[in-house]
Amino acid sequence: MRVDPVGEGKGGLLYLREGAQARALRYLHTTVQKTHTHSFFELAFVLNGEGVHVTPAGRDPLRRGDVVVLRPGVWHSYEECRDLRLYNLCFGPEILNRELAWCREDPGLGYLLWTGPMAMQRRGVLNAVLADSRLAECVDHLDALAELGSESSLTHRGDMLARLTLSLSVVARAAREGDPPGPTHAAVLNAMRLLEERPAHPWTLAELADELHLTSGYLVRLFKSATGLPPMAYLARQRVEKAAELLLDTDEPVTQIGRSVGWPDQNYFARRFKAHFGVTATDYRGQFATNRAQLRNKSAHDFPGPSLTG
Repeated sequence: MRVDPVGEGKGGLLYLREGAQARALRYLHTTVQKTHTHSFFELAFVLNGEGVHVTPAGRDPLRRGDVVVLRPGVWHSYEECRDLRLYNLCFGPEILNRELAWCREDPGLGYLLWTGPMAMQRRGVLNAVLADSRLAECVDHLDALAELGSESSLTHRGDMLARLTLSLSVVARAAREGDPPGPTHAAVLNAMRLLEERPAHPWTLAELADELHLTSGYLVRLFKSATGLPPMAYLARQRVEKAAELLLDTDEPVTQIGRSVGWPDQNYFARRFKAHFGVTATDYRGQFATNRAQLRNKSAHDFPGPSLTG
């Protein structure tokens, strides 16, 4: 694999320096990129070439104009690459909880980042296709974001956020083309926030509905209409993502991680984790956590602050 000279990469890995909000980096894959994962959002824009993208959701051929949205924790790899040129857009989930919290209430962006990839069978992955004009529009924004990578986020945060939001908006429109989204019911948005803020809580449908002053049946209908999932299935996806983050970034025992995300029954935790990611929690940590630890140590030496793989 070779890294094109736009952006900042080391050994095929992307590092986010202290305070960085988002980064864009070009990659060229000529053969195979090994399976890896990360605890941030990634959008991969296909500029040219061909390849096969492998994720827990399956194998998808890639060609120019394809965009893949990956939620945190999703493992993936590229196979059968023939001059596959990508533009990767990466940003931490904390940005969506702060500066871009309003995106959840936007029908298109909410679908792109939350309800679309979280839907049944997608397992944290969403695909979209951009026409050449839209791809060119995104490349302009990504080029500008790549150039901002050398600037301090203390003085250029607004520029970074603007380019990130513009890129996401273009993809969001393409992802739901022909299916104009309506506004998400406020009760669904509140339910999502409650479940995400307290994943370890032993939620029941009745308790959640009571918190929102709705009947259980009505809440399920609203939630499924907006997300394609009932509330408890959405909670399960939040829990496996949190578990993946803890497996990568902490040394907590797997049994303790299961308890900390709300699944004290270890057999049940094991089944739910494998159903989502296709591997056991132990295998997930064994395959990916070592690289995360090395990256964390290396970036602490090279750049002060958080590091993210590309």
